[in-house]
Amino acid sequence: MAEVLLQLDGISKSFPGVKANDEVSFQINSGEIHALLGENGAGKSTLVKMIYGLMQPDSGSMKLGSENFRPSEPSKARQSGIAMVFQHFSLFDALNVAENIALGMENPPRLQDLSEKIETVSKSYGLPLGPKRLVGQLSAGERQRVEIIRCLLQNPKLLIMDEPTSVLTPNEVKTLFETLLRLKGEGKSILYISHKLEEIRKICDYATILRNGKKVGSCIPRDTSAKQIGEMMVGKSFSSPSRKTRAFGEELLKVSNLSIRTKDFFGTSLSNINFSVRVGEILGIGGVAGNGQDELLSALSGEEKTSPSTIKIFNQPIGKLAPDERRAIGMRAAPEERLGHAAAPAMTLIENTLITSHSEDVINQWGIIKFDNVKEKTKDIVSEFDVRTPTLDNAAASLSGGNLQKFVIGREILQKPRVFVVNQPTWGVDAAAAAFIRQSILNLASNDSAVVVISQDLDELFEICDTFSVLTNGRMSKSHDVRSLSSEDVGLLMGGSDLDRKSHDTA
Repeated sequence: MAEVLLQLDGISKSFPGVKANDEVSFQINSGEIHALLGENGAGKSTLVKMIYGLMQPDSGSMKLGSENFRPSEPSKARQSGIAMVFQHFSLFDALNVAENIALGMENPPRLQDLSEKIETVSKSYGLPLGPKRLVGQLSAGERQRVEIIRCLLQNPKLLIMDEPTSVLTPNEVKTLFETLLRLKGEGKSILYISHKLEEIRKICDYATILRNGKKVGSCIPRDTSAKQIGEMMVGKSFSSPSRKTRAFGEELLKVSNLSIRTKDFFGTSLSNINFSVRVGEILGIGGVAGNGQDELLSALSGEEKTSPSTIKIFNQPIGKLAPDERRAIGMRAAPEERLGHAAAPAMTLIENTLITSHSEDVINQWGIIKFDNVKEKTKDIVSEFDVRTPTLDNAAASLSGGNLQKFVIGREILQKPRVFVVNQPTWGVDAAAAAFIRQSILNLASNDSAVVVISQDLDELFEICDTFSVLTNGRMSKSHDVRSLSSEDVGLLMGGSDLDRKSHDTA
């Protein structure tokens, strides 16, 4: 019998209008990788925040080993051997690795001594990390290493990981899994939250499944199909997106010789970007985070202006147009950062619907807002995209990350844009919601829109896109028909190779 490390009994937590956790009970054994699964708003984040001391349960009890456990704050949880790597990294770009790690420690040693420990621990776990490197110059995968090494220096009994692979390349995922398996071999436990079900099946020993705040089941992932796990999470069956064969129309969006010098010290400048998207076409842009994705979306959305003819819609130059002017002619964009960029945190959902709407049924010619119509539009978004919220008057910041993502994507798609540009459309959403969002993007293209999907999820891009390019160091590869590409080809593109030259050399 495995030794029980953490036992939860009848844990409940309520907020105004919603019961986030309803008498949840389960246990995590020593040396176990335990998945905590559920659709967006199922209560996963609330539960782990109570384990980590960020929140207090209304009722129920926890035991760590044989001792009662109820941390009043994260520092108490860390002292008890609980460490957590959050989905959103809490790092300072202008500080180096050692300085960032020191900020997260109760009693940090001298920086020189800490740097030596970082080098030793990072190398021993296969996560090499230079302690003097500026965090702002690290890739997303390297930033995650900083968070993991910070946790490992605490010698934790339990490591909580929230969506740990959402911004990692396949090679970085492989390295992470090797590290987790080593930790497991040392008798440490991992509580693993992810919506990537095939990863769950590969790495996790056991899974607890939540729905609407309640525990609804458990399983051994390797003995359960991804489809079965997904259906346990949502309580119903769902299907993968269905692609219809469609003919492409005339060129709708054209980008020519787009070059931008980033204003962000840690950003990536764009160099000579060229591509076009036709009516009915979905162009996928892959690549590792930090290679110019944010800068490209800013240029397309109008947040970053360019010379007039650099970007055209139906041959109309729009490079100098502001975001509102671009939206008025049928362009919509959804950035990766949903809270603070795509949505105003303190504003209600109704207000967040209003700030991106430009049709006359929302604001008349005299500038008077038709609030009843805005409310109806918000209802439509919440209903069609299954956004879990107590009321339409809830602030955007009160929604779980996945539910806010569904709201933002739904808000843009339901406006039926002629051109839609989106960065990470299914980031942090469950399998059923991801399938619905992808189908909605396919449907939008089928209704004569041109779509650009920027994503680090290669499976997503291959599932819904017609053409594919890679963004590397601010440069974009030529577009290729998705059906003609192999996984080897994608790897070459991500490495900056020219497939046309490869084909010529092979011949």
